Amino acid sequence: MFTQFFGLKFNPFSKEIGFDQLFTGQDLKELASRLKYLQQVRGIGLIAGEPGCGKTTALRKYVHELNPAHFKPCYFALSTVTVLEFYQGLAWELGEEPKHKKVAIFHQIQGAINSLYYERHVTPVIVLDEIHLATTKILEELRLLFNFKMDSQNPFILILAGQPLIRNKLALNINNPLRQRITVKYFMYGLKRDEVGDYCSSRLKNAGLHGDVFTPAALEVIYGITKGLPRLVNNLVTTCLIIASGKKQRLVDEDIVYQAQQELEI
Repeated sequence: MFTQFFGLKFNPFSKEIGFDQLFTGQDLKELASRLKYLQQVRGIGLIAGEPGCGKTTALRKYVHELNPAHFKPCYFALSTVTVLEFYQGLAWELGEEPKHKKVAIFHQIQGAINSLYYERHVTPVIVLDEIHLATTKILEELRLLFNFKMDSQNPFILILAGQPLIRNKLALNINNPLRQRITVKYFMYGLKRDEVGDYCSSRLKNAGLHGDVFTPAALEVIYGITKGLPRLVNNLVTTCLIIASGKKQRLVDEDIVYQAQQELEI
């Protein structure tokens, strides 16, 4: 096992890593700044990015760090759900037993949000992940559902997160009203070229390994293959370590990276 060969306590590039050990690159810093602003003004935010850029991980960290005395997080990953199923799922997340008819659940959700914000002084933070999978009908319903007091107040934080396709959907004329209500927009790109080395070193250090494992040339190739997308970096680097341990090689060079690329078919 490569962890034993390199003296690692665990696989440092596994997705099962504590939020306190996440590498905070420029992308995450910029996102944190946008979310902090959204937290102050409330309303709707849009976070988009390619698969594997770290959207869901970053949002999980954000939700995890919210003060439960002031915020109630609700996470809902969209798939091919109907409007009714979406309403039911959101009602469950808000702690409600969904009623049977859509119009009843609509008022139930709005009532739950109003109760949390105005009576308990708790702001609901609703994260809708994989929003690019949402139908135009669901996007239209979002505009109606999150319209409070004739669109004069925002007793909620709604974060829409998904792949770049969502920008095309929001560009449609039918979605203009929703797009115009989005207060914060941010597109995630992943790690920058000069951050890949620090990212790998940080992960390895968390697992108990100090010192260089990847040559500068290897890091350049890793970035070139993955474009800095953390999920791809994790998969590629893990395979590199497996190959290197099999060869009893302590340093990962560009040849090992190319071999790992072939194995993963990236």
